[in-house]
Amino acid sequence: MNLDLDSLLDQIADRVAQRLSSRLSVSKSKAVHPRLLTVEQAADYLGRSKSSLQHLIADRSLPTVRHDRRVFIDIQDLDNWIKGAKT
Repeated sequence: MNLDLDSLLDQIADRVAQRLSSRLSVSKSKAVHPRLLTVEQAADYLGRSKSSLQHLIADRSLPTVRHDRRVFIDIQDLDNWIKGAKT
């Protein structure tokens, strides 16, 4: 009797796990990815330090979007910078 109950609970747990997994994968596909990144996020994206990215901005090697007192970098500009830096 106890073995049958354990088996039933395992089956229920497996079904719940499958449903949760499918729901999570659907919600991930609907996730919004920001186009504008902060300087810190852009540095992470490029694998560089924040100060390194600030030098690129100061040299005008990388365009920025400024709103109020905040600085953002368009992810497409980061991708273009990468393409341009390839040899």
